[in-house]
Amino acid sequence: MTTPDARGRFGPYGGRFVPETLMSPLEQLEEAWRQARSDPGFLKDLDRYLRTYAGRPTALYRADTLSTRLGGGTRVYLKREDLAHTGAHKINNTLGQALLARRMGKRRVVAETGAGQHGVATATVAALFGLRCTVYMGDEDMRRQALNVYRMRLLGAEVKPVLAGSRTLKEAISEAMRDWVTHVNDTHYILGSVLGAHPYPAMVRDFQSVIGHEARLQILEAEGRMPDCLLACVGGGSNSIGLFHAFLDDRQVRMIGVEAGGTSLDPGCHAARFAGGSLGVLQGTRTFLLQDEAGNILPTHSVSAGLDYAAVGPEHAYLRDQGRVVYTHVSDSEALEAFHALAETEGIIPALESAHAVAYLLREGGDGRLGRLIIVNLSGRGDKDVGHLASLEGEGA
Repeated sequence: MTTPDARGRFGPYGGRFVPETLMSPLEQLEEAWRQARSDPGFLKDLDRYLRTYAGRPTALYRADTLSTRLGGGTRVYLKREDLAHTGAHKINNTLGQALLARRMGKRRVVAETGAGQHGVATATVAALFGLRCTVYMGDEDMRRQALNVYRMRLLGAEVKPVLAGSRTLKEAISEAMRDWVTHVNDTHYILGSVLGAHPYPAMVRDFQSVIGHEARLQILEAEGRMPDCLLACVGGGSNSIGLFHAFLDDRQVRMIGVEAGGTSLDPGCHAARFAGGSLGVLQGTRTFLLQDEAGNILPTHSVSAGLDYAAVGPEHAYLRDQGRVVYTHVSDSEALEAFHALAETEGIIPALESAHAVAYLLREGGDGRLGRLIIVNLSGRGDKDVGHLASLEGEGA
């Protein structure tokens, strides 16, 4: 297991690089989370909502047709976070943070979103608990994820477009942080991934670790042994760390995180931080990010809005240095092929984010090359991407 030090750092990564005005709110949040995670009443409430509202545990499905396609006796299991309420793993974290916000006496929440899944999950829990909700979203992402924008508004959230910069997730996070600084007395910022200043990376990871704890029990029940390999896509990195964390002490289990290789590894054409990034500070944390020699953040690209971000969660950078998790990337075209392949072989339409993990499986997992027993995390369902994909493929949806 990995635990941040007293300064919130995973080795040289993480920490708290924020304006002075945010130091006190972050310290209050850290203390509230420290107390809540040892409070049986809080944990009981969270467990109840996860089971009866979010629909946990999600299924661990044995994908026989996909397994046969890979050959070599490979058995592939899909951890079906797409079956959770709102259609993605994001609901695990938003339920936890909304309960924490209520415990802290906050009456309003703000959030950022790229693919819209975190925004929908935040709007959902805000409606559930009677909290006012504002979600910031890049204008470009609003165009790509119009269905999720409508869903957020149906749930009563105010969706504010962000027109600055590349008009994607990075700018949305900056706007959400500005809002939080301005209204910190009555507002909690529900950050959507294992990013930002301490305690967010560790706190979000803890809320998402339910994925791995369930998968570990389920694979032991189904196969009687640990998997050989875990695969998950990595944007900020919440679904992947949620799956990986429960297996970190099982040294025989390989773990592979798949980033967005975009159209090429030229600057501005991808979001593979470990393939072209360097150490820097972005939005409150020190980690690997895409920047030029002067420290200016480079533009990013991915066919998947949820992976289109310049930095990666600090714990991932630490696990990469430790050699415990290997990070790689696949291209847009490979992800699109995998999107179709899973739909046609298993009748499951994955989120474009998750399709990156499936693409790596299809490229590298044949004839048992990744081991005989593999778990792939399906972080979300692809309904939100169907219109975008149809447009890309000239179907005119």
